[in-house]
Amino acid sequence: MLINYIEPVFRPPSEWKSLILQVTNGCSWNQCSFCDMYTQPQKAFRAQKLDKVEQDILAVAQSGAPVSRVFLADGDAMSLPFARLEAICELIHTHLPQVTRISSYCLPRNLNNKTPEQLARLRELGLSLLYVGCESGDDEVLTKIQKGETFESSLAALQKIRAAGMKSSVMILNGLGGVALSQQHAINSAKLMNAAQPDYLSTLVVTLPLGTERMDAVFDGQFQLPDQLGLFQEMHTLLDHLELEQTIFRSDHASNYLVLKGVLGKDKAKLLAQIALAINAPRSIPLRQEWQRGL
Repeated sequence: MLINYIEPVFRPPSEWKSLILQVTNGCSWNQCSFCDMYTQPQKAFRAQKLDKVEQDILAVAQSGAPVSRVFLADGDAMSLPFARLEAICELIHTHLPQVTRISSYCLPRNLNNKTPEQLARLRELGLSLLYVGCESGDDEVLTKIQKGETFESSLAALQKIRAAGMKSSVMILNGLGGVALSQQHAINSAKLMNAAQPDYLSTLVVTLPLGTERMDAVFDGQFQLPDQLGLFQEMHTLLDHLELEQTIFRSDHASNYLVLKGVLGKDKAKLLAQIALAINAPRSIPLRQEWQRGL
């Protein structure tokens, strides 16, 4: 192995061919009640030293491994100061000149202290795609899950990304509002996407592999995830309220029962028809079984 990672390391599904460059460890926020990604002791947040990052880049460069894309891990690379991000992107640009795209996860709050000019400079150096875990556009849901964001803070970040010439890939979590807040979660998430017009939009089903205890605590004692039918109904509401112009839409993550792919808005009617079929005639359409939804 060319790089010694602090495990576990997570990446978006679309980055499976990318070089994973661990420039931070863990997540600086790490308070979301639905997220168990960085709960292990070794994942306590810290920035990776620049000389270690440079060593990793040089090791890959000297190996001759074909690298065209780089993903900056872990969950909070954009929390780094602009100067550090600029230095990292310059190192990639210098030692891996064949790289055509650098990407990263991005919490909306991480852009508060970065100017449009700074983001444009990072775009110039190759950082062109940010994965933004909005999770929901509903302020009540965002408060309950302790996201530390609002509809407005998420929208401001997405607009800043677009203004810098970068692309945004947004994640919305199906089922995050539980049964009680399912419909408002879907409707307000659609409103956020309509206002932001992201380049990419994906939906995942909220998954709680370590149990519901943390979610129970913030949902008045019991978090009730919608059943399969409820998840389909919530997805139908989301899609029905989306008014997107040219957004690539994917709902094909392993957590999803129903695989959906298209471009919104031209494929909206087709996607709604697929969901309606899953609701009304589930045996007539391919659906993932529970054993197939392992993460």
